[in-house]
Amino acid sequence: MKSSYTLVLAFLISSCSTAQIQSIDESKFVSIGGIEQWISIKGDDTSKPILLFIHGGPGSTMSQFENAMYTGWEKDFVLVNWDQRGAGKTYGRNAPSEVNEDYWMENSLTVKEMTADGIEVTEYILKQLKKDKVILVGTSWGSILGTEMALSKPQLFHAYLGHSQFVSFRDNFDYSYAKTYELAKKENNIEAIEKLESLGKPPYNNARSYGQLLRVVKSYEQNNSTEAPDTWFKLALAYDNEEDSKARYDGDDYSFIHFVGHEKLQIKSMAADIDFNQNGLTFEMPVYYIQGEQDILTAAAINKPYFDKIEAPKKAYFLLPDAGHGHNKSVVDKQFEIVNQLEIVQ
Repeated sequence: MKSSYTLVLAFLISSCSTAQIQSIDESKFVSIGGIEQWISIKGDDTSKPILLFIHGGPGSTMSQFENAMYTGWEKDFVLVNWDQRGAGKTYGRNAPSEVNEDYWMENSLTVKEMTADGIEVTEYILKQLKKDKVILVGTSWGSILGTEMALSKPQLFHAYLGHSQFVSFRDNFDYSYAKTYELAKKENNIEAIEKLESLGKPPYNNARSYGQLLRVVKSYEQNNSTEAPDTWFKLALAYDNEEDSKARYDGDDYSFIHFVGHEKLQIKSMAADIDFNQNGLTFEMPVYYIQGEQDILTAAAINKPYFDKIEAPKKAYFLLPDAGHGHNKSVVDKQFEIVNQLEIVQ
């Protein structure tokens, strides 16, 4: 009799525990910063820690992909993606159907406004999931926005993970040009040399020149790094349509021109004054950098000296030999290793 009672009690306790576990899988527009912005939240258990991903680009959204890159992470974390102001579905929701140069000129993007958006997104997520903090993950351009968010409202974040970390707009682009030119000369790559010499050293007064420089930079990074699997960037069915494709394409152009600036259109680079060496040295949460050794755009030569000067409760820097600028398997594996080792008080 006692044995039966014990089994029934154990079953009831187990049933109650299971019943209390709540999953979440929602994507919707939320009023952020006075406009509707697209946020997706996915996790098998809402009691798990929250990961907020700040995408790069600035227009390179991640929400539209099937979750092959972070497959299985939903068991241990709640994953949040956000299409930033001027990108993806957020851009498509707020821009007119036909956009011309006047729209670009009259609707600027600023780091200050997008940082405020990011804080508001964080506060919305915390309220929805009844949590106190999130883990913040920023990549490339997202590392600028992520750093600004972490510095602005540190009480909202368990930790900051910077991947392909920008430090200074000028220093990063100056290095990118010099390093790529050095590699091209070493290989006697006539095509690359002629392109770089025709561009001259940055800064440039137009977005097209920055785009041309980045194409050369990317070609050298790809030559020496392991790329991500194509399956990571397969569109989810809900996003595989003409309307969303147009929003992503147009938003990418719109965001990039505001990122680097374009003098003829009187658009100033929103990142030109970024230099975390001057105003980003003290963090109130743990800071972790994941850096590709083959990354030229946000190179270790620029962000490691900066990282060494950072003051934080805990910090660590990881240099990955086979990685360039962007994600690959070693980057994602290292991200998983870090977030799993974080000491998080729920």
